[in-house]
Amino acid sequence: MRGLYAIVDWDALGARGIDPVAFAAAVAAGGARTVQVRAKRSGARATLAGLRRIRAQLDRQIAVYANDRVDLALLAEVDGVHVGQEDPTVADVRQLSSGLRIGVSTHDLEQLDAALAARPSYVAFGPVFSTASKDRPDPVVGLEGLARASERARRAGVPLVAIGGIDAERVSSVAPLVEAVALISALIPPDGELRAAERAARQFARALEGGP
Repeated sequence: MRGLYAIVDWDALGARGIDPVAFAAAVAAGGARTVQVRAKRSGARATLAGLRRIRAQLDRQIAVYANDRVDLALLAEVDGVHVGQEDPTVADVRQLSSGLRIGVSTHDLEQLDAALAARPSYVAFGPVFSTASKDRPDPVVGLEGLARASERARRAGVPLVAIGGIDAERVSSVAPLVEAVALISALIPPDGELRAAERAARQFARALEGGP
């Protein structure tokens, strides 16, 4: 796990008239090494179809994760699943599949420690800064909180992914503390132009090349 982690928010993209599959291809072309498909308001059938289309579209070197849904990750034959605090645990996922990579969202050091103990593929920590990507975001952890999380994750040998409110001005302060940075709205072009999404991804990917 390293570099730019692009979250394909199916609902946010659809609201702007942007094809999520084409968006995933654009940010991958810009340098995203990991793509997560998040479709909170879409039905299971539509989400599964989207996962399959994105997995077929992208190079196999780019990891594709399903958000929340272990069943859809398995059916779509993607690389992994990302779970939150109210989703199936790492142990639950491993009972269903020994091959799926697993990412875990954490929002404070207690949650982080519990996740690290389970040895997932990576742990996401945040929001680092204020974000509008969630209706009810967790409290901001800030750079100080991220630095503490970084120390614990590196001791545990588990990659840390920063998420939440990270933009072009802030990415340089975050990059030295983590292995990857997850972005949502910072990659979505206001005008829906996919070339702009690719350019944004390339800018962030280059900024992250100097990370650990």
